[in-house]
Order: sequence, then C-alpha cells, then structure tokens
Amino acid sequence: MKPNSSPSELKLALAQFAPAWRTAVLLSLVIGLLGFTSTVYMLEVYERVVNSRNLMTLASLTVVALGAYAVMEVLEKLRSRLLWGVGIQLELKMSQRIYNAMFDGIQRKQMAGAIGAQNDFRSVREFFYNPALSAFFELPIGLVSMFLIFAINPWLGWAAVVGAVAQTSVAWLLQKVSRQPLLEAQRRSQFAQTYAETSLRNAQVMESMGMVASVQRLWQKRQDAFLAFQAKASEAAGGLNAASKLLQQLMGSVLLGLGAWFMLRNELNGGSAMMIISSVLGGRLLAPLTQIVQQWSAIVNAQAAWQRLETLLAEVPERAQNMPLPAPRGHLTVEGLVASAPGQATTLLSGLKFDVPPGSVMAVVGPSASGKTSLAKLLMGIWHPAAGKVRLDGVDMHVWDKAELGPYLGYLPQGVELLEGTLAENIARFGEVDMVRVQEAAQRVGLHGFIQALPKGYNTPVGRDGGLLSGGQRQRVALARALYGKPVFVVLDEPNSSLDEAGDLALNQAIASLKAQGTSFVVITHRTSVLAVSDRMLVLRDGGQQVFGPTADVLQKLRGAPAPQVPPAAPVAAVSAPAGEGA
Repeated sequence: MKPNSSPSELKLALAQFAPAWRTAVLLSLVIGLLGFTSTVYMLEVYERVVNSRNLMTLASLTVVALGAYAVMEVLEKLRSRLLWGVGIQLELKMSQRIYNAMFDGIQRKQMAGAIGAQNDFRSVREFFYNPALSAFFELPIGLVSMFLIFAINPWLGWAAVVGAVAQTSVAWLLQKVSRQPLLEAQRRSQFAQTYAETSLRNAQVMESMGMVASVQRLWQKRQDAFLAFQAKASEAAGGLNAASKLLQQLMGSVLLGLGAWFMLRNELNGGSAMMIISSVLGGRLLAPLTQIVQQWSAIVNAQAAWQRLETLLAEVPERAQNMPLPAPRGHLTVEGLVASAPGQATTLLSGLKFDVPPGSVMAVVGPSASGKTSLAKLLMGIWHPAAGKVRLDGVDMHVWDKAELGPYLGYLPQGVELLEGTLAENIARFGEVDMVRVQEAAQRVGLHGFIQALPKGYNTPVGRDGGLLSGGQRQRVALARALYGKPVFVVLDEPNSSLDEAGDLALNQAIASLKAQGTSFVVITHRTSVLAVSDRMLVLRDGGQQVFGPTADVLQKLRGAPAPQVPPAAPVAAVSAPAGEGA
C-alpha cells in the first residue's frame, strides 16, 4: 500500500477483528513458550533425577510436562477456532460486497478476472487456517530461543544467528525464483478452467459437428501451459525446500558439536546438559522459518488472491444506497443517447432520442449490427451511456436501485439463459413463488398446458442452463419470467426467434393484454407479426436513429424510401435483422 493511500476495504474489514488478531498472537506466544516444555523437562531430568536418582522427582516432572503439553494442545485448538471464526466473520461481512463487485465487474465493466472473485475470497479465508500464519505468529519465540542460546555460550548464539540468516536467505530466494511462475501458473489454470467451462456449455454443438477433439486439443494446450509454469515453480521450490530442511537438521548437529567442544574447554554455561539444550533450541529457532518456506506456495496464492480482490473492489465501487422512489408507471424517455460496450472505445449507438409512454408498444427494427441488442442493455440500465440519458418516469435507469426497480421490469435477452432450478422458480425469478402469478404468466405465453402435462408440473427441473427444455420452451419460460407479476416496463429482444406460429400468436396476445393494463413495451424483432400490436416504431441503421414515429407513419416512410438492395415488396425486411444478430 502506498504511504498516502487509504486502506483498502479488505484491510478495513480485517482491522475490525483486531482484538481477535491480538488474542491469536498472545495465544501463539504462550504456545511457543510451552513448546520449551521438552527442553525444560530434559534439563530437569539431567539436573535432578540423574543426580538424585529419585523416582518421585521423575514422576512429578513427568506429570508437570504432560500437563503443559495438554494446555498447549487446548490453546492450539482455541487459536485454530479463533482464526476459523475470523474467517467466518469476514465471510459474513464481505461476501455480499464481493459477490456484487464480481457481478457488476462482469456485467457492466466486462472484467474477465472478476469471475474468479469467489475462489479468491475462499483462498484468502482458508489461509487463516494455514500453518504458515501460525508460524508468522510464533516468530518472536525464535528470538527467545536465540537469547537462551547466547546465554549458554555467545559463540553458539552467533552460530544460531548464522543459521537463521541462512534460513531467511532461503525463504527470500524461494520468493524470488518461484513467485512469478506460481502466479503465472495460477493465471493459466484459471484460463484453462474458464475455457473448459465455456466449452461444456456448448457440448451438444461440439458433439453434433465433431468438434470435441479440436476443442479438447485447444484446452490441452492451455492446460499444458499451466502445467509448464507449475513444473517450473515446483522445480525451483523443490531444491530450496530441501535446503531449508537440511539447514534445520544441520543447525541441531552444529550446535551439538560446538556445545561438546565448548564443554570440553569448560566454556559451556550450565554444564553438559546444555549441549542437548542448545541443539533443541536451535531447532526451535528455525522451526517457524522452515514452516514458512514449506508453505510458500500457499502464501503466494493467498497474497495474489488478496491483491486481485483489492483491485476488483477498488475498480468496482460499492453500490450507492439511493433514496427509495415511488413505483414507476413505465414512461420511458431517451435523450441524446451515445453508447459503447463496456471497456471499448468504438461507438455503437449515437444520437438516439425517443419516448415510450405507459401502455404503448415500440417495435425496434434494423439490419444486423445496427445496435439493437446494445440498445436493449442500455434501456434496462445494464450498460452505462457514454452520453445522454435513459430515464424511466424521469429517473436515470442506470442509477435506480435494481433490487427496488426489478419487480416492475421485464427483460428477455436475445441469448435466453435459465438458471438451474424448477420451472416455477425460474418464472418467479427465484423469489418467493406465488403460484397464482406463476400460472398467470405461463398462461399468457401459452405454456400452462405444456407444464401441467409434465409429471412434476411446475416443479419440473429445467437442468443446467435450461438444457432439459427445447429452444422454444426455454424462450417461452424466459418470456413468462419477463412478464411475471405484471411489470410496467418490458424489453423483449427477439422474443419470437424460436417460437412457432402458435407461440407468435400467444406473444402478441400477451403484449396486447398487458398493454391494455398500462405496461409499456420495447420489442426488438425481425418478424413483422409484432408490428400488429405496436404503436411506435424505431428504425436503427449503423448505430443511428434512421426513423422514429407512429408505426403506420414509419411503414409509410419506408415504403417511399429508396432501397436499391432490397425488393420493394418487403419494406420491413429492408431494416430487419436475422435472429442471431448480436450487436
């Protein structure tokens, strides 16, 4: 963190658990001191039992040592429980914020890395139980060990200092040589996993057209890149981990040998037992450092996850808590709208200006890549305009709290996606299922009879991404979801692209029914059937507003407009787009 920068949201959240952190450090210090039990027990046995040959003294010392070990075990469990509790409290405090940041980062800012935010948060939370964190807490005990070694003999103390410096150097080298490969391996792993998940979403297409082997080969290429960086990091860390273990073992032997040499010269304070004691203390000195080296990959992963979370939270501010607004009536106004896709500089829409009063239907037509789907996202407040405003009842759609506004809106995107759950849950938008409203929405789109004929009726699972339904059935369920609860403003993007003639008729009847109740519609379509229920018509071309006005007037203008590349008998087709239009 930069000196003048303010603490991040994660640091502020952790700061609220300062008492728990202080308690964990205190427990670690006591646990570390109790770790000297074996050393003290050894010293007392040499000094008292061996010289006095008193079995009662041995029994008493053994009971005390066992009691100290029991207390140490209880304190370690308390520390683990405390750190686990901190992780749970952090989860409760930050999980909704991180989920919202992940959702907004993907939806509004097109941040590819945001999709892994939940995994990053889990990595940070799980690090609280990692032995490396306990080792950090126990580092001060190493200073106590060093002080005691110096008290036995200064030269032994300096030997211990050399060992500690060597172990620290190993940790520094490990960080230097393995950090970048580990981070790159983690990035490549996420890349390969995302590619695999995306591919599996298109499993039927892949299987039907013989694409499985080719896609698998591309995935394997990404997986191999991940494995290569992981192998590089493991190779670099393997030798240094071995060196770390060797140093810990060597420290004990060096101190034991030096202790014997100083004892023979009568320069060992405390007598011959100090040879063994100094060797044990040397091991205690290096134990936390060795633990940190062994857990280095976990430390790097947790640190990288922390940094990614901080970046995400910094780039995606917390949603503002706006003042509650009255229920909308559905009057849409668009003023000088200019827009680009999130994170892109290319202008997709420019200079749009129109309005849709309550209880009216506006049809939007235009050739492929004219900006129709982009307009739908802007009208729903999903994208933020580069200039101009999209207002509902005079309020900016982008800033209106969607949790408050959502029940009054309906949206059918061009790419229909259902969430894993039952038909009733999907239609009810995964809120409290009101079966009267669910059935009413299904009846509007001609789906009720089909659902009733199913063995489980409205409790029938749709499968992942609605995979258990046909394309037309998925579109009707999504349409019922958009019309659930009598919304006042509805945007439908190619709502009849997968519907048959009966579905087309049910769609028009549903629009007409809700229109009579005051609902306003924007229907993006390439079929002329919807024009029968529309009051207004907007024609887009190359991201600009070509014609807007009452449907009859616009059709008359189109019939009179020159269209050299389109047969004059099909005026609407001249500005329509195929069902798969994506811009």
